[in-house]
Amino acid sequence: MSAEPVRLLLADDHPVVRAGLRAVLDTEPDFRVVAEAATAEEAVARAAAGGLDVVLMDLQFGAGMHGAQATAAITAAPDAPRVLILTTYDSDADILAAVEAGAAGYLLKDAPPEELAAAVRTAAAGRSALAPAVAHRLMDRMRTPAQALTKRELEVLQLVGEGLSNAEISKRLFLSQATVKSHLVHIYAKLGVDSRTAAVAAATARRLIRR
Repeated sequence: MSAEPVRLLLADDHPVVRAGLRAVLDTEPDFRVVAEAATAEEAVARAAAGGLDVVLMDLQFGAGMHGAQATAAITAAPDAPRVLILTTYDSDADILAAVEAGAAGYLLKDAPPEELAAAVRTAAAGRSALAPAVAHRLMDRMRTPAQALTKRELEVLQLVGEGLSNAEISKRLFLSQATVKSHLVHIYAKLGVDSRTAAVAAATARRLIRR
């Protein structure tokens, strides 16, 4: 008797991307795409309804909940499906947020079809599936922990890069302005810079934060 197919949910706000993923995954005899979601909220609701093994989750959904938040909500439930991040972003900030949220794997959208299929099977089997480039970035962080920005420092720096002031960052992250300033002092020291502009430029060049 043949094994049950891996039941998939495709969560991405671009219909063309979902159609392309479905076309690739439908060629695999042991996969079955059972649902699609155009928003992160939809993905959480569909995952809660059950009958899924793996969720392919984008990170960016425009307004509303983003992929890492949805991943945390899905994986917090008992008997939750595994969540495999499939995104165009490979910054440290994005990778750490996804891993901390409970993602079983992290792949980039330019991965070849066979790599995607292998990652889905790996996630469905309960193991971690990281793109080689992503695994390499995580290993680099582990080798030089004193120089690596923490998840909170990356969050602060990402918002600096988006043009937010210290006061706006403190409101967004529920931190005091003194704490935000303290994070910036540590960020400057780790990056070897002395200004917000230089910090953003250095972090962007090193793909620590998203452009």
